[in-house]
Amino acid sequence: MLFSFVRRIILRMRDIRTVKELCLGAERHAHENGEDVPGAEHFLLAAIDLPDGSARRVFERIGANPDELGNAIKKQYNEALKSIGIDPSRVDVGSEAALPRRVLYDSKPSAQSLMKDLVEHKRKDKDVPLLGAHVVDVAVSKEQGVVARTLKAMGVSQAALKSAVKEELKNYSV
Repeated sequence: MLFSFVRRIILRMRDIRTVKELCLGAERHAHENGEDVPGAEHFLLAAIDLPDGSARRVFERIGANPDELGNAIKKQYNEALKSIGIDPSRVDVGSEAALPRRVLYDSKPSAQSLMKDLVEHKRKDKDVPLLGAHVVDVAVSKEQGVVARTLKAMGVSQAALKSAVKEELKNYSV
């Protein structure tokens, strides 16, 4: 009983550390792209950077290069600008890193939704530490948005990623 209690506390502390790394990484990716606050796409990039390596392995498992994700996201931003009649080459998007704002934590609605879904996901599986693969699982569940368009542009199937997440997590234990 005591061992189980201690194990849960250790797991919770690890999860808190992972969430901190995830949020800081998402902010960094957003700021590097000239954005004030991160969206779900920045959390996906941050998940690939997590030291557990599971998000990276999920992409590699289906033959997708996780290092191409950042450029594919930028391409989606450019396509969005073109769709409203703006020439991306004439817009100074992401050439300068945005400065972090002095707020507790702020993010786009897509990131807020991702984090809410991640909490629900974690509630269902309390005995496994929070991993980058969990972030991928939640991020690819959305049918609309930058992440969905980016994956489509990369030729990456959301269903294939979901399946790869299950494979990645199948034998994982604390």
